[in-house]
Amino acid sequence: QVQLVESGGGLVQPGGSLRLSCAASGFTFSRYRMSWYRQAPGAERELVASIASIGGSTNYADSVKDRFTISRDNAKSTVYLRMNSLKPEDTAVYYCNADGTYAGMRLNYWGRGTQVTVSS
Repeated sequence: QVQLVESGGGLVQPGGSLRLSCAASGFTFSRYRMSWYRQAPGAERELVASIASIGGSTNYADSVKDRFTISRDNAKSTVYLRMNSLKPEDTAVYYCNADGTYAGMRLNYWGRGTQVTVSS
C-alpha cells in the first residue's frame, strides 16, 4: 500500500522557519521524482519544489527560490522541504507528490497534506 505522510507543518511568525518531511512507503522511493506542492484557500494547487530521482537536480517556483530547499534521503524514503524567511503568502496546505514509472505505466501519488500558517 502506497503511503506519503507529511509532517512538520504548523503556525510560524513571518521570517521564521519550518522543515517539512514526507515519509514514503509502498513503492521504490529512489526511482521517483519527489515534489512539494501547495494550495492556498481559493487558489489552485501549485508546484513549490521538485527533486529528481537520479542525480538530485532540483527546481523551484520563483516565489520560493533562495528561501526554500528540497532534499531527499533515499535510505529513509523521505523527502524534506526546508522553508526559511517565511512570508504570510506562504500560508497553504503543503502536499508531497511522487511521480514515476513502473512497467511502462506512469504512476503518481499524493499525500494528504500538512497545514503551514505564517502569521504574527
